[in-house]
Formats: sequence, structure tokens, C-alpha cells
Amino acid sequence: MSTITARKEIFGHPAGLFILFFTEMWERFSYYGMRGILVLYIATSATAIDPGLGWSNKDAVWLYGWYTMLVYVASIPGGWIADKFLGQKKTVMLGGVLLCLGHGILAVPTSWAFFTGLLLIILGVGGLKPNISTMVGGLYNEGDPRRDNGFTIFYIGINIGAFLASISVGLVAYYYGWHYGFGLAGIGMLLGQLVFVWGQKYLKGVGEFSGGTSATEAEKAAAKRPLTKIEKDRVIVLLISFLIVVVFWGAFEQAGGLMNLYTDAKVDRSTGWSWLQEIPAAVFQSLNAGYIIIFGTLIGGFWTWWRKSGKESSSIFKMAVGTIIMGLGYVFMMFASQEASVEAFGKAAMIWVFLAYLFHTIGELCTSPVALSFITKLAPLKYASIMMGVYFAATGFGNKLAGSIGESAQLEPYNGKVLVEKQAMIPFMQRDSIEIKNKQKEIVEVFDYPINLDKNFSIQSDVYIQDDKVVFQEHEGERQLGNLFDLGEGKQALLNTLKDQGATNENPYHARLKFEKDADAAQVTENRGDGKNYGVSFVLEEEQSEQEYKTFMWLVIFTVAFGLLLILFLKKLKKLTHGAEDKQVEKLEQENYELADTDIN
Repeated sequence: MSTITARKEIFGHPAGLFILFFTEMWERFSYYGMRGILVLYIATSATAIDPGLGWSNKDAVWLYGWYTMLVYVASIPGGWIADKFLGQKKTVMLGGVLLCLGHGILAVPTSWAFFTGLLLIILGVGGLKPNISTMVGGLYNEGDPRRDNGFTIFYIGINIGAFLASISVGLVAYYYGWHYGFGLAGIGMLLGQLVFVWGQKYLKGVGEFSGGTSATEAEKAAAKRPLTKIEKDRVIVLLISFLIVVVFWGAFEQAGGLMNLYTDAKVDRSTGWSWLQEIPAAVFQSLNAGYIIIFGTLIGGFWTWWRKSGKESSSIFKMAVGTIIMGLGYVFMMFASQEASVEAFGKAAMIWVFLAYLFHTIGELCTSPVALSFITKLAPLKYASIMMGVYFAATGFGNKLAGSIGESAQLEPYNGKVLVEKQAMIPFMQRDSIEIKNKQKEIVEVFDYPINLDKNFSIQSDVYIQDDKVVFQEHEGERQLGNLFDLGEGKQALLNTLKDQGATNENPYHARLKFEKDADAAQVTENRGDGKNYGVSFVLEEEQSEQEYKTFMWLVIFTVAFGLLLILFLKKLKKLTHGAEDKQVEKLEQENYELADTDIN
């Protein structure tokens, strides 16, 4: 048994815990702050008042899925590098440096900086995330009863960081621009790195490199012998639990993608307050962390009471129940979709989003905290590290699945080319107060038509069939819009769709026609305001709403059915664990300990 020398303590815990607490808090601040605005930035037009990348919603969610997957999968090589070459402490230090660089580069408003920043963040999280959690455990001797409470304190830091980030970064991005939001996330990471560097004196002997030969005699012996029948059965259960992880995070992680886009476009976020007329969509990302802070102890206490009452409380049962509760959260998004579809260009009330995130969080608190603990109970000693790596990979694949689901909920837009001069377009738009930069890079406010500044604009339109032709008519107006642009080959596909849906003048479909200038042409300042090189894109609102509703519905059906299936086969699955959990609970109760089952996300 390793022995840790006496260290300075704060509130009964090693002082190093609070160094790691604040380091991780600021790292999660940077990650969740950036994640909250990521999809919104990618999907914002490159010629908007506050420009984004100008990708379609579908492509934005696709990139989000790959990014969030790679962030988790990178934990595998990050842990391997720490074990074989650097040790946890130096790998965390390296990861923090990469994160500071990545977030700092994201603040630069260019495409190359954006993708370079994402790559550095993926590498940085891979180095920091798995190893800083290991360092928390390294602060305590084996059998130290304070260990579980130490991880709980550490977990609180994660959620404080996530909560503060989603609010502050979302508001800064809303008021000052996307890259100021990215910059604020970077400042948070820099603070975390400074705390970690300053606190090295409290982390002596923790996370040091052991030369890659730290395996105990028991571990070496276990690595040589074949798996027993009991160990093979437990591996089967573990593989099933990894499937639960993929399914759970595939549904849960719609938060940063589909849910984010839906909240931005289809939820009435107006407040009526003079200082904040509208709540930025990214701010709603704070709900999950806020609910965890409020309900985390209550849910943990419930499961303790439930177990002491002699009722079923195995890890698989908790994960199944959590998956069901989380999936039921999408019922509220179905209600939101129905409410928004009642009228043309309608919006849903915020309460549905609040309720959805509440159920998602309760489901997370039932599922996520037991996952890592379950692995440590069942994984054979020779495969303990591999199984932990597979867990992180499963979490990553769940995030990729989330991106694919969100991507499927977004329709491919119809695209066309504007045919008329800008004089014909101006009657359909209003003068806006627009912030632009002068030659000295200073922001100045201009009151003008967007087309005179190469900015994008939109027009609400009714769309229907008349005399076997597609008609675009100004919504709540009589003016025709079809002569403004040409859809090319897409016109026939639109015609067929409207025919199939029976769209008529009395019962039209609707589209928000988005006009935007080609991003490259907009860079030529000599041609600013010429009104040329504009295109149009749109989706049919009714089709998009139906697609979103179906996605929410299938998320409910699949997650609930999957959870119920696990409960149906619970006895057989528990039999394959050969009492691993029962024995651990008996031991803990004999020693007057309680299972904390805390996962570190």
C-alpha cells in the first residue's frame, strides 16, 4: 500500500484538492463556455451583423458531433502518454498549455484560427481531463474515507465552472460578438493554468512519472493468467454497460447541438426587461449544471434511502432508470414543437426547455455517477486500464451519435441565386442599426439597409402552388417574391413537395428566405454595397418542424424502450456480475462507508 506523507489541509482535505478544484473549474468554464456558442457560431451567416462561419445547421451539427467525440476519445492517448512518458502532472500541465493556445486562437476571427483552435483544444482536453481526475485520487492513501468526499468536492467545481461559463460567455457573445465569447472562455482557461502552476508546491509527489513500470506484483501476475469464467461474464456486462453509455450520451448531448439550435430559432426568449430584452440561446446551456448543483445531493440521498429500504439499486438498474427519465425530457420538446407550429413562424414558451433540461439532468444524476464506479467493480485487473479507455471511447461515440441525430433533424435547404438589382430588394427590408469596423478597427454604429453594407437579411414568405407553379408571396402582404431569385434545379423538387402536401393560397406553407452575399465577394471592400453576388436559401417551416418533432419523438421512444429492456433483463445481467456489487456494498457497510459513485464529466 502506498503511503502519502502529511500535507497541509484545508477544511479537512489536502490543499492540493483545491488547486485541482479551481484548475478543473476554470478548464470546464472554458470548455462549456466555448461549447455553448460553438454550433450557433458555425451556423451564423458569414455576412451577418456578427458574422459566423455561414454553414448550414446540418453541417454545423455534423462538425459538433465530430468535435465532441474527438474530445473524449483523445483521453485515451492522453492517459497513455501520462502512464508511459510524462506522468499525470506534466501531462496536465501540457494539456493546459494547449488549451490556453487553442482558446486564445479561437478569439482570432479567421477560419484557419477556428479549426486550429479546435484541434488544440481536442489535444489539450485529452491531456488534462483523464489525468487531473487521477491526481485527485492520488492525494489520498488507499482506504482513506475522505476520498469519495474529495471527488464530490471536485465534481462541484466542474459544475460551477459549467454554470458560470454558459451564462457569462453566452452574454458576452450576444452583446459583443462571438470571438469575444471565445476570448472570455480562453481567459478562464488561462486562470486555471495559472492556479495549477502556482499550486505545484501543494501537489508534490502526486501524479509524478514512475518510469512506466508502476504495476504492482498483483497486477503483473493478473496480466499473465487467463480470464476466469466469472471475469468473462463480467466483461460481457461491462460491454453492455458501454452500450448504455453510447445510447445515453447520444440522446443527452443534443444540448449543445439540436437543442441549442432549436432554442435559438423556435423558442420565445424575450424577457420584457430593459437591460436584457432577450435571453441568448447559449445561456440555456447553464441549466444542466445549475440543476446538478441544486439536485445532485437530493438524487444521491434518494438512492441511498432506496438501497437501505431493500429495493433494487444495482448500477444497471440506476442507469436504465436514468436513461428513461432523460428520454422523457424530450416529451417537453415535443410539446414545444407543437406549440411553435400552431401559427406561421410561431415560437414555443421557455418553460418547455426548462422542463426538458430538468429531466435530462435527473437522468444524468441517475446514470452518469455510477458508470465509472461500475467499471472499477467489474473490470478484470489485467484489463482495468483498457476498460477505462473504452469507457471514454464509448462516451465519445455517444457524442458522435448525438451529432448524427441532430444532423438528421436538420433539412437540406433550398438554394437559389438572386436575379435583381438591389433597388428591387430594398422595399422588402428595413433599415437596421448595424455595428461595423472602420479602418482603425474601431466599432462604429451605422443606421442603414443591410444590403448597403453587404450584410444578410431575411423575408418571411408564404409558399404555395398556383397554376402548377411555385408562388412566393410576402407573408402578411401581397407582394410577390418569386421574381427576385431563381432556384434552378431545386424548383422542381420544391414543386413536387408542395404538391404532395397540398399547399394552396388558402393553406400555404411558409419559408424564411435568407439572403446573404457570397463570403469571398463580401471581402472586397471596393464593391461594398453593390448588391451583387447575393444568394437565397430556405427550408419549409412546416417540414422542418415536422422533422424536429419526429426526432424528439423517436428519442423518447428509443431511450424509454431501451431502458425498459434493460430492466426486463436485469436479473440475468446481475447474475453475470456474480455479486460484485453486493459484496462491495456489504464491505462498505461493515466499514461504515457509503458509496459515492461519483463520475467526473
